[in-house]
Amino acid sequence: MAKRQYMKKICLLGDGEVGKTSLIRRYVLDIFDDQYIQTFGAKVMKKVLDLENVTLTIMIWDVLGQKSHDSSVASSFFEGANGALLVCDMTRPETLDHLRQWEADLLKVRGKVPIIILGNKSDLEMKIDPLDLQAFADALGYPAMLTSAKTGQNVSEAFQALSEKLMEG
Repeated sequence: MAKRQYMKKICLLGDGEVGKTSLIRRYVLDIFDDQYIQTFGAKVMKKVLDLENVTLTIMIWDVLGQKSHDSSVASSFFEGANGALLVCDMTRPETLDHLRQWEADLLKVRGKVPIIILGNKSDLEMKIDPLDLQAFADALGYPAMLTSAKTGQNVSEAFQALSEKLMEG
């Protein structure tokens, strides 16, 4: 019997330079480049996952992260999102605080969807205590993971965990 086919849209959200594009490139292409590439608007990449009894195609939206973003433009990218990875930079504490606004903007457009909070750049000297990241995520009711696009730490695991959550509902 043929596997069922599903397509889901996920967004990576967070401030500029937290590593959203690098996480996606590590996950989809298994490459890392530490040259900063600013995202204008949104870029979309696709990954096909062979899960237990389904084939899941995830469309990964890399949404602009500049603080000056026009929230009406950004929120148009949230339309149709089935889940999100909220990304902060473990070397910049303010990026964790800003995730509350990213979450609020997403929820305003989409309502409750599966979300995982990622503390990226965990290979560098962290200025956010991993326990604080976990407490922040717990307060919002989401799981949290430390990731490193550079080393690949937990990158596949984060996308896999979100993909599985997408298939639960």
